[in-house]
Amino acid sequence: MQIIEMKVLRSIYYTHTHFLHRNLSRTPVSLSLFSRHFHSSNPRFSLNSLETDGTQRAPHAWTAYEGLTPDLSTPTNRHKGITQGNESASGDETDADFETHRTYGKAKNANLSDGDKTQMAKNARYIPNENTDGMSRKKAFSVNGLGVGDIVGNKKKGKSRVKWVCENCGYSDGQWWGVCRSCDFSGTMKRFSEVETKNRGLEFSETLARSWLPKDTGDVEPVKLIDVNSGVKKTDYRIPLFGPFGSEVARVLGGGLVPGSLVLIGGDPGVGKSTLLLQMAALIAEGHDSGQPTCVVYVSGEESVEQISSRAERMKIGANELYLYAGTEIEDILTKIQSLSPRALIVDSIQTVYLKEITGSAGGLSQVRECTSALLRFAKKTNIPVLLAGHVTKSGDIAGPRVLEHIVDAVLYLEGEKCSSHRLLRSVKNRFGSIDELGIFEMSQLGLQVVLNPSEMFLSDQNSDSEFLAGLAVAVIMDGSRAFLIEIQALCVSSSTVSRHVNGIQASRADMLISVLAKQAGLKIQENAVFLNVVSGVSLTETAGDLAIAASICSSFLEFPIPSGVAFIGEIGLGGELRMVSRMDKRVSTVAKLGYKKCIVPMSAKKSLATLDLGELEIIGCNDLKGVINTVFTKN
Repeated sequence: MQIIEMKVLRSIYYTHTHFLHRNLSRTPVSLSLFSRHFHSSNPRFSLNSLETDGTQRAPHAWTAYEGLTPDLSTPTNRHKGITQGNESASGDETDADFETHRTYGKAKNANLSDGDKTQMAKNARYIPNENTDGMSRKKAFSVNGLGVGDIVGNKKKGKSRVKWVCENCGYSDGQWWGVCRSCDFSGTMKRFSEVETKNRGLEFSETLARSWLPKDTGDVEPVKLIDVNSGVKKTDYRIPLFGPFGSEVARVLGGGLVPGSLVLIGGDPGVGKSTLLLQMAALIAEGHDSGQPTCVVYVSGEESVEQISSRAERMKIGANELYLYAGTEIEDILTKIQSLSPRALIVDSIQTVYLKEITGSAGGLSQVRECTSALLRFAKKTNIPVLLAGHVTKSGDIAGPRVLEHIVDAVLYLEGEKCSSHRLLRSVKNRFGSIDELGIFEMSQLGLQVVLNPSEMFLSDQNSDSEFLAGLAVAVIMDGSRAFLIEIQALCVSSSTVSRHVNGIQASRADMLISVLAKQAGLKIQENAVFLNVVSGVSLTETAGDLAIAASICSSFLEFPIPSGVAFIGEIGLGGELRMVSRMDKRVSTVAKLGYKKCIVPMSAKKSLATLDLGELEIIGCNDLKGVINTVFTKN
């Protein structure tokens, strides 16, 4: 406690003794030197009413420090028939009211030194109320230049509530059960504390959105399915994105941006989320489909307008109808863009915006959930698509529980390694399209550029005359609707202390293939250490790469390089037989487009591929591993 406050406390007890022996003065008391945590509640007595000897005694009175005004408010109970000379005879004076007393101001100031009085004059400054109609409690005041709204201690806090939220499915419960009662996963229930307050976020969004509607919606009634899209052109279902970049993004979105949708784009810090959103904003603002530029608003809570403009200048973006705004309050953002009526709204990022009526800092559970819900309601009411950028945790998930991913319509992840310039845009949730699509970009000085031949990322220049390429085979894998060619490397070393080591391949799958080669193909590799690696850090999860893994092991063990221009597609069973995999036509067509000469496939798939126009590609069918070894590892 400060020294000045201790002196004021001493003056209070000093004047308390004098209150019992002399009439109270009606001079108000100033408590401006007290901190906001101090409240006076000592009972006082006023001796201006009838005593036992016939003199006048006042009823009991008490004082309490008011939070809104630095005064002592004294409510008194006045009995009928007792009047005071300085009071009027009106009926309002007979009721209980609040009188403001500042009787001990002189005593307090008397005990203060000259330096304390100077400091008191600096710390407290009162602004007299111009309204004199009896509203003395609503006096405007200023403490150190701050108003009522700046005092945090006067804010009424809500009731705290604890919830347990599942990180996997978003299920919430008021009690911890150890196992999620919705998805049956253990260890996923996390504790969150939130304060119950009145939620005006959705109400504000709905009220603002209703003012944008072109007509009065009235009461919503059920509509027939066949009548929903009657009279609507198919071109109005989605906002098309033109150009190589736009076509790649539209592929992941399912054909374009759906009006009124809420899309969340997540990714690691620095992976290029803001760059992707800025390029999409510029593409929509150009308005290629409508023939004229359209308004798009890009809102950033992390960068200033000047920083965004500098980045756009570096990327050669010059859209005339692209508006930039730096703000973090949802109500303010929606109010400012109302007059613009944009075709799309972009918020970067959802963890930086907040609603004033929701307790908690920006990025918290309550703020993220309610802000996303408000933007979703705004998008559905106005039919304006909203794109959000979201931060991710160390595990790669969107920051916060998965309830955020359940609210939005689509979730896209932008992935990329720090040592690589390539970026992968993958869809993990899409209510308007497939989640199997994949977009491939390369980060450059001008932003994200489309990679026309994605297989170049995973393939190296091969030279069949080099003996050091022994143990290298090419597999064909599928990611969504795209086929990729990746390289698999194998190394067999005799008398090694390490028996086996794999990267990018399931260890159990590698053990099975090595055992099949030893048993069914007759290779004596039991005494060799086998090392397997997938080039470029790709994880091979499908069984279509079994044949390429086995071919690379045979190449390293036999020290026989596989000729260039040969690809392998097929699954291997425990008996050494080759099995067919899905999407064989798509895989083989990709191999033919890249200029490969031969493709080793199961014999059952050769017949179904005979009708395809594959150019110079030769399809070679084999029944088992021995047939593959005799076909590939023989000198012509």
